[in-house]
Amino acid sequence: MSDPRVTSLEGELPDGLVDAVLAYEAALSADDVPALADAFVRAPTTLRGDASGLLVGHDAITGFRGRRGGTPPRGLAELHVRAVDAGTALVVTVNTPARGGRGLVTQLWSLDDGVWRVRAAQVQAPAPALDARVWRVVGAPLVPPSGAGELDGLDVAVKDLFAIEGQRIGAGVPARLAEAAIETGTAPAVADLLEAGASVRGLAQTDEFAYSIAGRNSGYGTPPNPAVPGAIPGGSSSGPATAVSLGQASVGLATDTAGSIRVPASYQGLWGLRTTHGAVPVAGLLPLAPSFDTVGWLTRDLRTLQRVARVGLARAEQRLPDRGVVTAPALLATADPAVQEAFARRVDALVASGALEEPESVVLPPVAEMFADFRTVQAAEAWAADGEWVSAHPGALAPDVQGRFDAASRLDAATVAAARERLDGYRAALDSALGDRVMLLPSASSPAPPLDASAERIDAVRTATLSMTCVAGIGGYPALSAPLLSVADAPVGLCLVGPRGADLALLERAAAFGSPKHG
Repeated sequence: MSDPRVTSLEGELPDGLVDAVLAYEAALSADDVPALADAFVRAPTTLRGDASGLLVGHDAITGFRGRRGGTPPRGLAELHVRAVDAGTALVVTVNTPARGGRGLVTQLWSLDDGVWRVRAAQVQAPAPALDARVWRVVGAPLVPPSGAGELDGLDVAVKDLFAIEGQRIGAGVPARLAEAAIETGTAPAVADLLEAGASVRGLAQTDEFAYSIAGRNSGYGTPPNPAVPGAIPGGSSSGPATAVSLGQASVGLATDTAGSIRVPASYQGLWGLRTTHGAVPVAGLLPLAPSFDTVGWLTRDLRTLQRVARVGLARAEQRLPDRGVVTAPALLATADPAVQEAFARRVDALVASGALEEPESVVLPPVAEMFADFRTVQAAEAWAADGEWVSAHPGALAPDVQGRFDAASRLDAATVAAARERLDGYRAALDSALGDRVMLLPSASSPAPPLDASAERIDAVRTATLSMTCVAGIGGYPALSAPLLSVADAPVGLCLVGPRGADLALLERAAAFGSPKHG
């Protein structure tokens, strides 16, 4: 049977197939979520993939449809059918979006209870010139190397908090970018990488003013999480992390105040190093909370991270910690049970293999109290850094970030001073408990939550995760997130927290721990 709507055909055209394909296209244009849900086989093995990753199962695909919103108007330029049998066909279509370009969709259709439905689909959208969720500005490169050395051939996604000569600092906020002055110099943390042979691929997005660990951004959109499609990417270094995950950059140059490197590394299965406080210069960096702000890097593999860290830490004195290892049950208790189980299994396996000594359990100051005082001081410093601008621009920030600034604005000097004094005591207690040893814990309290998680769920994850990650901030310690845990096929980082100055030693220690455990 021939059909003028079919561009090419192999085999006999199954009855009703072309009508089903066109009905699917119409449902896409209308954003008819129920019809789109019915167009896919209702099975846990149904597949849909695109540049952001692979969704497995009808429920995951339907959830994605509900979050995404409609597809921009498009026409069909070509429709190719390869009939496998009377109830199965491979369909390839070329679409023409109204905004330009051409897309390609490959689908496996099958008869399901007498109705044609999609069993598997691969979607290739027209290539964007720039994914504004990931990048604020990008070049080929944006900044070339200024020298040659250990980082020859590497390109860097720079978090949009660092000064680069000739560029503006946007800090993830469109309104701030519009008013920002052009920078007349380049931050040393960037310049050091350029002098060692790396290039800057571009400035990558951040959560607004870096005051979040979710990775969401109300002004530019949320970057994808290639490791867990349909999940948040983690923040606030969301853009650099996603750029590295997608292979668009070799290195993400980022910041970590309370977990902004470790959390996206955990959620996306990357290596991420928060350096010792003060070890990497912060000149030319827009601050969030200077008492805790640090510079660090995200990479896909440990060797690249070691190369970058040697360059970035060249000015910093380094030390070797003791071989001893500790864990803190009170910190572990804040993680989801599945994360606790994955952590325990991994530690047991490392001990059994001889890669790790048997950890000693240590008692820390009350976790909730440490986090509360950390949060108070962080908020006070964030308000000191950005409060004037925030006050002058109502409505410029997402509600959750705005809420943190609102709370910060109400802090009084006595409350902040008391919190600072207690933090000094906590730091001394942490130094005593850790000694010269490395502490192990999960990098985050859970795998990456879904994009459509409620505000309450995101806030609960934030509190649980920051209760763990704030320890490195309080102590000024280096902390490495290694992609060595897995929960339901989603990555979770294994975090190594070391004594101040043990940054490079943490990387060497992790090298003995084996291969990543996700996928």
